[in-house]
Amino acid sequence: MKVCVYCSSSSKIDKIYFEATEKLAKEFVEENIQVIYGGGGNGLMGHLADIIIDNGGKIKGISPKFMQDIEWTHKRLTDLEIVTTMHERKTKFLDNIDAVVALPGGCGTLDELIEAITWKRLGIFTKPIVIVNTNGFYDPLIQMLEKLVVHKFMDKMFLEMWSIVNDPSEVLITIKNTTDWNRDASNFAINK
Repeated sequence: MKVCVYCSSSSKIDKIYFEATEKLAKEFVEENIQVIYGGGGNGLMGHLADIIIDNGGKIKGISPKFMQDIEWTHKRLTDLEIVTTMHERKTKFLDNIDAVVALPGGCGTLDELIEAITWKRLGIFTKPIVIVNTNGFYDPLIQMLEKLVVHKFMDKMFLEMWSIVNDPSEVLITIKNTTDWNRDASNFAINK
């Protein structure tokens, strides 16, 4: 199984987020899951990679060249794909993967997560999306997504496109119990 993980590159965040990332990384290694991520060496990204590498797991970074040029990428990655643009990177994140997992993060994480949700809404991406709501981090985003339904910007059925878990220990079981999204979602989008 290949899972794409979106997460923060900030090292200034609360340790609770690092602990959750470490817990998830160890579960990925135990289950022999390959992780695809942004290739960063700092924050939750760096911690995710360190834990997976240190425990003999599989992780691949995808990073635009300008980030490598400013030495932003993780130094110990043996599998690092360099791309030209951020758009190319986001497309490759969703190529031939089995699920997306969003840990807490900043603008980049939100951008990646919303793009994955949008692609799923249109039937372009059909795999599970799991939001790890550590310490209620994603509560405001969840409320905003629900508000889209209340104000009729999105049909209620689309609230089923993602799953929310509070603890990393719930991620893999959630992925395994989530069925792929219907590719016909694009037809529904056109007709509503």
